[in-house]
Amino acid sequence: MSFRTYALAPIAAIGLFALAGCASGGAADDAALGSAENPVQLGVVGASDPYWETFQEAADAEGISVDVVDFTEYSQPNPALTEGDLDINQFQHILFLAQYNEESGEDLQPIGATAIYPLGLYSDKYDSPDEIPDGETVLVPDDATNLARGLLVLQEAGLITLEDGGSPYSTPEDIIEDESRVEVETVAADLTLTSLPDVAAAIANNDYVTKAGIDPESAIAEDSADDESALPYVNVFAVRSEDVDDEVLNKLVEIYQTNEDVQAGVLETSGGTAVLSTTPAADLQASLADTQEAFAAAQ
Repeated sequence: MSFRTYALAPIAAIGLFALAGCASGGAADDAALGSAENPVQLGVVGASDPYWETFQEAADAEGISVDVVDFTEYSQPNPALTEGDLDINQFQHILFLAQYNEESGEDLQPIGATAIYPLGLYSDKYDSPDEIPDGETVLVPDDATNLARGLLVLQEAGLITLEDGGSPYSTPEDIIEDESRVEVETVAADLTLTSLPDVAAAIANNDYVTKAGIDPESAIAEDSADDESALPYVNVFAVRSEDVDDEVLNKLVEIYQTNEDVQAGVLETSGGTAVLSTTPAADLQASLADTQEAFAAAQ
């Protein structure tokens, strides 16, 4: 098989570079997408994760050649896909994609789910949200995505109530104080767990939990992958809107979702925290539309 991984440093204008064999130009345009002459260009952040090599091998066994293009920043793969330097990318959840589409005026679309990584509430003092006394302080990360999601976790845990039930764009200003049990403070994401000795509990995402050596299963509450409010946080494969029905690209989604070795690799890399998802593309696209509408209304 052909294993090609490109490491791209941050660039000011992603449309200025061209990758050999891209669908965007050159003699390979005449070759079928996924052939050795015209490999699918798949953009990711974190190509060093071992399951990507497993994925390429599985795709190759199905007659599809894939180049995994590694980006160093989350801001890069969507512009690269928009410009035609990629055929597909996989690094983001629906909420991130919705924000990109609204801010750029583009129309990238999800064609398959990969996994959702639950956002947990952790405490070194209490074993459940019910044990947290009224008036105690709980921390949430201050970055926009995890802030809103963290507030939804606290609401689901019965610690706060949000105006209109909350949304992926909720802020502390949306907390209904006289219907909430705890005080919420925001801090940088990397400080939530280190601040645990001083507060009742803290929201932390999977990356910081594993780095801190904390067992993700020790979370006293987390959002459910089966809950409708969690759908915008499902990670997806995204393509340009005109490629939503492309057979080769959809076959790659199928391989990712059904190959046991790939799925095992995803779980291992996540420390067992990933909740694998096969949410239908139509549901993902509907969630994207709803999320974009909510984002536009929140501006």
